[in-house]
Amino acid sequence: MMRTDLHIHTYYSDGNSSPAEMVALAKQNGVKLISVTDHDNMNGSKEAKEACLNAGIIAVDGIEISAYDNAKIHVLGYNVNADCTAFKRYYEDSLKGAEERVLDILKKLSKHGVHLSIYDVERERKCKFSPLHSSYVARAACRKGYGSNPGRFYVDYLNLGRCAYSNLNRPSPKEAVKLICDCGGVAVLAHPGRIDFDSDRKINLIKELKDCGLGGIEAVYSAHTDSETAYYKEIAEKFSLLVTGGSDTHFSEGNRKIGTPEFYPDEKLLTALKLI
Repeated sequence: MMRTDLHIHTYYSDGNSSPAEMVALAKQNGVKLISVTDHDNMNGSKEAKEACLNAGIIAVDGIEISAYDNAKIHVLGYNVNADCTAFKRYYEDSLKGAEERVLDILKKLSKHGVHLSIYDVERERKCKFSPLHSSYVARAACRKGYGSNPGRFYVDYLNLGRCAYSNLNRPSPKEAVKLICDCGGVAVLAHPGRIDFDSDRKINLIKELKDCGLGGIEAVYSAHTDSETAYYKEIAEKFSLLVTGGSDTHFSEGNRKIGTPEFYPDEKLLTALKLI
């Protein structure tokens, strides 16, 4: 039995800790297998692997692609080949697209009395090679006195349906699944319980993504209820999909803890991840 967390973020996207710090927390919590799944980039993979090697933890390369289709439908990718031509093209497009999206957000914010520059946002980014993220906008806004809490600012201004929301240049879920598969990875539907679709529409989504190469569902997830976890495990079995699990930890001091909820991968998943 190997306690596992396949959904962790670092400061290479919207987390606040380095890969090494997250690995240290994983070791502290008794987690033996992890994946750093930063949004739209894999820039922290090398650091995570090095830290895991020193900590006696197994690391799987990961990414979370921020896909949208009238709702957030994020797709996790494991063992994606970052040297794949398709991935390099995606990454370049992601960098440019994220900058255009942030400029769109800033334009919308200015109409509501929040005045920020692109340089204010870039200062919040730890790695200049990572795509800009809307969380950086929230942090920049709070730094300039437009709010006291980035999380609250994000919900009030940047979330889906809010005045400065933008999904400009986001890939569709199908595009995300195809990219991951084309680059040799395993595509997994992230936190299905958080997708704002009714049950029938969600089932249709899973069917469509399965036809595109979807390999798994993140049934075990920190914000899922026990009944949701059981339901998505049943859906995974029905569609012959792998079951994965992750905490979606972003902050060392946050409510989510690496390794929670407890998840132990089965032989099918370990085989798909090329660990056995």
